Amino acid sequence: MAGFVTLRISTRAPGVAEVTMSRPAVFNAFDEAMIGELDAAFALLAEDGHVRVIVLAGEGKHFSAGADLQWMQRASTASRDWNLVDARRFAAMLARIESCPKPTLAHVQGAALGGGVGLVCACDIAIAADNASFSVSEARFGILPAVIGPYVVNAVGKRQARRLALTATRIKAAEALAIGLVQQVVAADALDAAVDATVAELLTGGPQAQREIKQLFAQLALGPITPEVIELTAQTISRVRGSDEAREGFAAFLGKRPASWIPK
Repeated sequence: MAGFVTLRISTRAPGVAEVTMSRPAVFNAFDEAMIGELDAAFALLAEDGHVRVIVLAGEGKHFSAGADLQWMQRASTASRDWNLVDARRFAAMLARIESCPKPTLAHVQGAALGGGVGLVCACDIAIAADNASFSVSEARFGILPAVIGPYVVNAVGKRQARRLALTATRIKAAEALAIGLVQQVVAADALDAAVDATVAELLTGGPQAQREIKQLFAQLALGPITPEVIELTAQTISRVRGSDEAREGFAAFLGKRPASWIPK
C-alpha cells in the first residue's frame, strides 16, 4: 500500500496486513502526520475485502514512545482552538483502531509510552516481548492522558488506570500481563512466532462472526445483565444463526472439513 511516509503497510501472511510505525529514530513517536496516516491506513484496511486481521507494530527497538515532543511543544504554544482540532484528530484515530470491524493485534517490543500505551489498549489483543515496558507518562510533562484514558480504563480497570496515570510509573511486561494491559508475554526472539500463532487462530473464525462479536461486545458494559442486554443478545444470535456464514460453519464442522474462510 503506497503513499505513506511514517508507516509501512505490508502483508504479513495471506489475509493479514501489518501496519508498522516507521520512525525508529524517534522510537516511533507520533505527530500530526503519523496520526493522520494511522487513521487513513486503518480506514482503508477495514474496507479491504482481502484483509482479515491487522497487526500493529513498531520498527526498531521500541513499539512507540508516544507523542513526539516537538509536536507537544508546538501544541503548548498554540491556541486552544488549534489544540482542540488537533486533539480531535488523535481521538478519532484511536477510535478508528478500537472500532475496526476486523481483529487487531499489537506486536509490542521495547518501550510503549504515553500514547503508545493508548495504541496498545485500542487493539483487541496485545502480545509483548519480555523486554517491553509501559508508562502512562503524561503527568511528567504537566499534562494528562485524556484521549487515551478511556482505552486504558477499559483495558486494566479504573483503579489500575488511575495509578498508572498519577504515578507515571514504568511497569515491566510481567506486570502489564498481570493487570491486563497485554494478554501474552513471550521471549523477545519468540514474539513474531507468538503473534503468528494468534493470527492463525483468528483466521479460523468466521470473519462476519468476528465483526458481530466486536459490534456486540462494544455495547456491553460490566454490571447487571439488564432486560435490554438480554434482548440485545437474543436478537443478535437469532439474526446471525441464519446467515450464510453460519450455515457454512455448521456444514463444515459436520462434514469434518475446514470452513471456506480458513486459508488453505
